Order: sequence, then structure tokens, then C-alpha cells
Amino acid sequence: MEAIQSWVSDHKLTSIGAVWASAIGASLAYTKTRTPLKPSLRLIHARMHAQAITLVVLSGAAAYHYYEKSGGYKQEKNAS
Repeated sequence: MEAIQSWVSDHKLTSIGAVWASAIGASLAYTKTRTPLKPSLRLIHARMHAQAITLVVLSGAAAYHYYEKSGGYKQEKNAS
């Protein structure tokens, strides 16, 4: 788990981009099987879903960055 955290910490933008691309694909796949929308509407909805998920991920990354810089991560690491 620590290796994943370290990689994500070093490659923040890549991680967020991967989440965004995965959300686009998942949303397109979901709407294709569930709703009879035109492809252009499916793409618009997928983009909106991906943007919402990306905002959540960015908020989490900001909270993690703040927690890491405030010394919480270092204090926990030194305690164990």
C-alpha cells in the first residue's frame, strides 16, 4: 500500500488523468447499456460524470497534500 501511495504522490497529474479517462469509459459503457441516448448525448453525459468524479479526486488530493505538508503523515510514520 505504501508503494501505491508513493507512486501516486510522485505522479499526481497522471493519477488524476487516469481516473478521468476511466470515468469517461465507465460512464460511456454504462449509458450505452442503460439508456437509449444518441452518441453525442452519451458523450456529453460521460464528460459531465467524469468532471464530477475528477473534482472529487482533486479535492481528495488537496486534502491529502495539506495533511502531508502539515506534518500528519510524518508524525504517523515516526510513531510506527
